[in-house]
Amino acid sequence: MKNDIKFDMEAAIQALRDGKGLNGEEGILTPLIKQLTEAAMQAELDEHLTSEDAPNRRNGRTSKTMKSPAGAFVLDTPRDRAGTFSPQLVKKHQTHLTDELERKVIALFALGNSYQDIRGHIKGWN
Repeated sequence: MKNDIKFDMEAAIQALRDGKGLNGEEGILTPLIKQLTEAAMQAELDEHLTSEDAPNRRNGRTSKTMKSPAGAFVLDTPRDRAGTFSPQLVKKHQTHLTDELERKVIALFALGNSYQDIRGHIKGWN
């Protein structure tokens, strides 16, 4: 599994033309789910850092392997210096993305929503 996967729309379209599958570790949707999930978790951390009274800041990332209906991938979860950040989208020790969450993220992206819009929608689900 690659840890630095970024979704490339042109490459995805070409892969579809070439008959590549949508799901699985090498599937077309897997990097999209990874990228959108990480963006949403980053938004969660941003919100956490602005809402805390005590001084706090970012402190790197923790990687874990996630399993989803689209395929497995390495998710980089952001951390804060004080250790008070507890993500809600993908909770600590969670290793499976739900089918429902994955479908919603893909649907929002397919409808042309920006990453910022998708972050807002996901924030409202929690």
